[in-house]
Amino acid sequence: MIYDAVEYAEANNVDVVLGDTAGRLHTSSGLMDQLAKIDRVIEPDMTLFVDEAVAGQDAVNRASEFDDTSNIDGTVLTKADADTQGGAAISIAHVTGKPILFLGTGQDYNDIERFEPERIVDSLLGE
Repeated sequence: MIYDAVEYAEANNVDVVLGDTAGRLHTSSGLMDQLAKIDRVIEPDMTLFVDEAVAGQDAVNRASEFDDTSNIDGTVLTKADADTQGGAAISIAHVTGKPILFLGTGQDYNDIERFEPERIVDSLLGE
């Protein structure tokens, strides 16, 4: 589908195409191979890794594998309102060397905000 969407966009002067792959485990080599192919064929301008902030070390492991496969540009963490410590955000940024860009903070369309590292530091320090 993503290939068709990109072809349509190019033929119709559409500047932005958002592609969302089906959820996948980093341990599924077939699905990870699909990501590598999308990256190789489409050559996206930006690739974001999206996971749950509350997933802990599993999210960190997935981010590392996804970055190895698709060379992500940054991360979006959902359910950030349930993770007061920010451990996943810090660890994902560390292992990938890529920024956390946005946090999902609820169930509504507008419940997304730019990631502000200072807020995580303040939370960790109890400020």
